[in-house]
Amino acid sequence: MRLDKFLKVSRLVKRRTLAKEICDGGRVLVNSRVAKAGTEVDVGNTLQIRYGARTLTVRIEKIAENARKELAADLYTVLSEERKPGASQDDDDEGDLED
Repeated sequence: MRLDKFLKVSRLVKRRTLAKEICDGGRVLVNSRVAKAGTEVDVGNTLQIRYGARTLTVRIEKIAENARKELAADLYTVLSEERKPGASQDDDDEGDLED
Protein backbone atom coordinates (compact mmCIF):
# COMPACT_ATOMS: atom_id res chain seq x y z
CA MET A 1 0.00 0.00 0.00
CA ARG A 2 1.16 3.54 -0.71
CA LEU A 3 2.46 5.44 2.31
CA ASP A 4 0.07 8.39 1.89
CA LYS A 5 -2.91 6.05 1.70
CA PHE A 6 -1.80 4.13 4.81
CA LEU A 7 -1.43 7.39 6.77
CA LYS A 8 -4.98 8.35 5.79
CA VAL A 9 -6.60 4.92 6.37
CA SER A 10 -4.88 4.58 9.76
CA ARG A 11 -5.98 8.13 10.62
CA LEU A 12 -2.43 9.16 11.51
CA VAL A 13 -3.15 12.03 9.12
CA LYS A 14 -6.70 13.24 8.52
CA ARG A 15 -6.60 13.83 4.75
CA ARG A 16 -4.71 12.06 1.99
CA THR A 17 -3.67 15.34 0.34
CA LEU A 18 -2.13 16.44 3.64
CA ALA A 19 -0.43 13.03 3.97
CA LYS A 20 1.08 13.53 0.50
CA GLU A 21 2.35 17.00 1.40
CA ILE A 22 3.91 15.74 4.65
CA CYS A 23 5.60 12.84 2.85
CA ASP A 24 6.87 14.93 -0.04
CA GLY A 25 8.17 17.49 2.45
CA GLY A 26 10.56 14.89 3.89
CA ARG A 27 8.75 14.66 7.24
CA VAL A 28 8.09 10.89 7.12
CA LEU A 29 10.72 8.17 7.45
CA VAL A 30 10.05 4.52 6.60
CA ASN A 31 12.57 2.21 8.26
CA SER A 32 14.82 5.25 8.94
CA ARG A 33 14.80 6.44 5.31
CA VAL A 34 13.05 9.54 3.97
CA ALA A 35 9.99 8.37 2.05
CA LYS A 36 7.82 9.93 -0.62
CA ALA A 37 4.03 9.54 -0.76
CA GLY A 38 4.24 6.68 -3.28
CA THR A 39 6.60 4.55 -1.19
CA GLU A 40 5.13 1.08 -0.66
CA VAL A 41 4.74 0.11 3.01
CA ASP A 42 4.12 -3.31 4.50
CA VAL A 43 3.50 -4.98 7.85
CA GLY A 44 6.52 -4.61 10.12
CA ASN A 45 7.72 -1.30 8.65
CA THR A 46 8.52 1.47 11.12
CA LEU A 47 7.22 4.96 10.38
CA GLN A 48 8.56 8.12 11.96
CA ILE A 49 6.28 11.13 11.37
CA ARG A 50 7.12 14.75 12.25
CA TYR A 51 4.05 16.84 13.14
CA GLY A 52 5.46 20.30 13.89
CA ALA A 53 6.99 20.00 17.37
CA ARG A 54 6.02 16.33 17.82
CA THR A 55 7.59 13.20 16.37
CA LEU A 56 5.59 9.98 16.40
CA THR A 57 7.16 6.56 15.76
CA VAL A 58 4.85 3.65 14.91
CA ARG A 59 5.16 0.08 13.62
CA ILE A 60 2.67 -1.12 11.00
CA GLU A 61 0.73 -4.13 12.32
CA LYS A 62 -1.91 -4.57 9.59
CA ILE A 63 -2.67 -3.24 6.12
CA ALA A 64 -6.29 -2.53 5.20
CA GLU A 65 -7.78 -0.77 2.19
CA ASN A 66 -10.19 1.01 4.51
CA ALA A 67 -10.90 0.88 8.24
CA ARG A 68 -13.61 2.22 10.46
CA LYS A 69 -12.57 4.84 12.98
CA GLU A 70 -12.76 2.35 15.85
CA LEU A 71 -10.41 -0.09 14.08
CA ALA A 72 -7.90 2.39 12.65
CA ALA A 73 -5.65 2.29 15.73
CA ASP A 74 -5.31 -1.52 15.31
CA LEU A 75 -3.34 -0.93 12.10
CA TYR A 76 -0.28 0.32 14.01
CA THR A 77 1.49 0.26 17.37
CA VAL A 78 2.91 3.47 18.81
CA LEU A 79 6.57 2.89 19.67
CA SER A 80 7.38 6.41 20.89
CA GLU A 81 6.12 9.97 20.90
CA GLU A 82 8.54 12.83 21.43
CA ARG A 83 7.91 16.53 21.80
CA LYS A 84 10.52 19.25 21.36
CA PRO A 85 11.31 20.84 24.74
CA GLY A 86 9.44 24.09 25.32
CA ALA A 87 6.93 23.44 22.53
CA SER A 88 3.24 23.84 23.24
CA GLN A 89 0.54 21.51 21.91
CA ASP A 90 -0.59 24.34 19.60
CA ASP A 91 2.67 23.95 17.66
CA ASP A 92 1.49 20.68 16.07
CA ASP A 93 0.33 20.89 12.46
CA GLU A 94 -2.02 17.93 12.65
CA GLY A 95 -3.37 18.11 16.20
CA ASP A 96 -4.57 14.98 17.96
CA LEU A 97 -4.43 11.60 16.29
CA GLU A 98 -8.12 10.98 16.88
CA ASP A 99 -10.91 12.73 14.96
